[in-house]
Amino acid sequence: MTETNLVTAIRETLHSEMAADDRLVLLGEDVGARGGVFKVSQGFLDEFGDQRVIDTPLAESGIVGVAIGMAMHGMLPIAEIEFADFIHPAFDQIVSEAARMRYRTNNDWTCPLVIRAPCGGGIHGALYHSQSIEAFYAHIPGLKVVMPSTPADAAGLLRASIRDPDPVLFLEHKRCYRAITGEVPAGDHVERIGAAVVARPGTDLTVVTYGYERHRCVEAADRLATEERVEAEVVDVRSLAPLDMAAVLASVRKTSRAMVVYEDNRTYGAGAEIASTIAEEAMFDLDAPLVRIGGPDIPAMPYATALEHFYTEPTPDHIYRAMHELARF
Repeated sequence: MTETNLVTAIRETLHSEMAADDRLVLLGEDVGARGGVFKVSQGFLDEFGDQRVIDTPLAESGIVGVAIGMAMHGMLPIAEIEFADFIHPAFDQIVSEAARMRYRTNNDWTCPLVIRAPCGGGIHGALYHSQSIEAFYAHIPGLKVVMPSTPADAAGLLRASIRDPDPVLFLEHKRCYRAITGEVPAGDHVERIGAAVVARPGTDLTVVTYGYERHRCVEAADRLATEERVEAEVVDVRSLAPLDMAAVLASVRKTSRAMVVYEDNRTYGAGAEIASTIAEEAMFDLDAPLVRIGGPDIPAMPYATALEHFYTEPTPDHIYRAMHELARF
């Protein structure tokens, strides 16, 4: 085990995989000479050369389109989108081409592509550096969408994404980059895409979440246990597509109370799918109404500090109060 932060775990895993397989190519804006806006690929250009670490123009549709072409010709491209907010020009390439390649070719062709994108708010990034985009893409069959929240999960899921024969959107919450540390298993550590984990065991209620909200939920659950002697189980789905509803439903049936917490806009967010499936599959296992907590339905995260705090509504205090009310119902 090695203690590290999340961004370092991503960097070291990416380096390890590129060193082991010369089919891997990293491409994106500023990934070469600058080493990426978050320094994930710092030094990679000198080590792997400009044929494998490619600084691209500011054209996300071109980045993903070129990566799809590489994937179709035996390479293993890793396309970096500098911020998830800028991914939208590549929507058609991702949805119409990469995600549907296996289906449209009757299983003759695959598209082994990883698209890395820093996402989420709370870093004073305002409108164009704070968006949560997971719901747009988790809706698309043929595309895997993952969002790790610990260094070990980041390493294991990135390695799994690189080795997956189909396209994976690998989302990295920026607040987790240097704030979250933990042990990463040494060697060839791989996590299975589509497998949830119990971040905190409990018996009295279930909280389903992902990304940075995992840590807020655990903080709130620890406080609830200390102050109220109520044990909340926190389930981190880690993967939005595929979604491990078996693990979620097992926890809900054990505790008989359920809450879903996510940072994205509450309406039509990924948490809505989780909540609706719980309602369909475990309605008669619940002893209290299902609770859903998400961000407010406003167009974007504001720059002003007070408004930014309002937007990131699922704070530990907010989650704690909701847990408390659910437990008392």
